[in-house]
Amino acid sequence: MRVSHKFRAEFDDDNLIARAGLVPVMALAQSVGLSDLVEEHVTVPGSIGSNVGVKVPSLVAGMIAGADSISDMDLLRHGGMGRAFTEHRAPTTLGTHLRGYTFGHVRQLDAVASRVLAGLAARVPGLLAGGEEVAFIDIDDTIRETHGYAKQGTGYGYSGVKGLNAQVAAVSTLQAAPVIAGIRLRRGAAASAHGAPALIGSALATAKRAGVTGMVTVRADSAYFQHDAVAAARRGGAHFSITARMNPSVVGAISRIPDEEWTPIKYPQAIWDEVEQRWISDAEVAEIDYTAFTSRKQAEHVTARLIVRRVKRLNPRQGGSEQGGLLDTYRHHAVFTDSPLPMLDAEASHRDHAIIEQIIADLKAGPLAHCPSGVFTANSAWTVLAAIAFNLTRAAGVLASSFHARARWRTLLDHLIAVPARIANRARSWRLHLPRNWPWQTAWETMFDTTASGLLMT
Repeated sequence: MRVSHKFRAEFDDDNLIARAGLVPVMALAQSVGLSDLVEEHVTVPGSIGSNVGVKVPSLVAGMIAGADSISDMDLLRHGGMGRAFTEHRAPTTLGTHLRGYTFGHVRQLDAVASRVLAGLAARVPGLLAGGEEVAFIDIDDTIRETHGYAKQGTGYGYSGVKGLNAQVAAVSTLQAAPVIAGIRLRRGAAASAHGAPALIGSALATAKRAGVTGMVTVRADSAYFQHDAVAAARRGGAHFSITARMNPSVVGAISRIPDEEWTPIKYPQAIWDEVEQRWISDAEVAEIDYTAFTSRKQAEHVTARLIVRRVKRLNPRQGGSEQGGLLDTYRHHAVFTDSPLPMLDAEASHRDHAIIEQIIADLKAGPLAHCPSGVFTANSAWTVLAAIAFNLTRAAGVLASSFHARARWRTLLDHLIAVPARIANRARSWRLHLPRNWPWQTAWETMFDTTASGLLMT
């Protein structure tokens, strides 16, 4: 491909917008009452909190448009955006508003995010399809690296990276891609499982509000192998599936599994083994009853299934062990669960916990590419707004096509949001003129027509 002519460039079109996909997506936000919910629940005082029903949706819209900092909110003030949307706010105004949040106001935003997800699930067919049968709550955390000394709350966490810690809970089904049911920003030095029981309880309540009525399983990695996390799942009426830490008690239980109990499995698609740093296509699986948290009082002991997957080591350990060489020859991965599924199904289901890594990667490639403020509570509010933006974009993808229903955040922005359009008025009818032969025209039109014509389910 070569440039066909010698061009001159002029920024002079007052009717052109670069993010036409914002029109149907923000219409979707309006249909679930985003502004009204913010006005009802968020009570930031004084002039900083005035017009909160305008400022919060503006921040969400900016994130959907691709903003990952306060200054990027200028994306909402180009060309014909003033005709497509009303009541714009300058980036400095939006930044000042965020800095006015306290911890309580961030929790108020959590309430808004929960209700927005419930509204989206009620209005968008397929957002949580299959939730009446089976659903999963996946919880994990990540370090958002920061630089300099001006940001409150930064510290060195478990990864050795200086930053802030975001804890995410996602809800998904067998048919639907995950959406964010809860998110918290913590200090950088926070332990992974800090605050997990509260987030699990909140996420389960949000999933129920969003129409999830089937069997729910809370999945997490070994950092969450704690009594309080298991108890929170059970209080919420859910099952749990948590990677067990290889402590002496777990190792002892594994060593008691008879050799004939191990069932060979072959993966149709090889899976990546992080510890061995290689792809594996076969393994063996077995299970045994196990009682966890025995250092606590008797009433808090939890007896469930320990499902173990073992893979032969490429380089067996030398010297033997108390377990007769079993742990020298194999590497084991144990899952502590009360899932009613058959052993192999329960083990496979737990491996799907990795789906939450996709959400974390999408957030860090999008709104959470930066923590834009020096104020911790402002960054906390920004994090919750990122979750709202993510869920709105996911719902728009579900409306667009089956492909976009599971597409990554960047793909949704490129295909559905970042579409240029020229605004025109003909016979008192406002129109968007978009590029001819846009590759995803059908998907975009489906999304637009559904939001514009009020065909959303109620």
